[in-house]
Amino acid sequence: MAPPDAAALVAQVLTDPDRAMASGAVVEYLDRRAAELLTDPGFPAWHRELAGAAAADGFAVRRLHEWALLRAVTLGEPWEAEQLLAASDRLQLRTAETAPTGPALDLLAERGRTRQIRNAATARLRRR
Repeated sequence: MAPPDAAALVAQVLTDPDRAMASGAVVEYLDRRAAELLTDPGFPAWHRELAGAAAADGFAVRRLHEWALLRAVTLGEPWEAEQLLAASDRLQLRTAETAPTGPALDLLAERGRTRQIRNAATARLRRR
């Protein structure tokens, strides 16, 4: 369950003088909540709200963008191949392990950044 004003809480945490700890705590929250909301209709509003609150932290903003990309791939919404190829190894691997759509798996099987990513995507394609 999300705090009633998650955006304010995220913004407050990011004012901590220990920037690494603050960023880590925020990204941990973002990961947990984004995974819960990934296919929920409330995700876009949550994403917009948290993107504003986390704007001061580049790592948190990137993580939010990657969750939005994973959502698009998962739901079969429009996404760009170059975005997926430029995404972190973490996102590419998660996509290879969970994406229900063929285009993302095809792309990662052929051009994923690491052998682990390419192998995971290839294995999923074989099971389809």
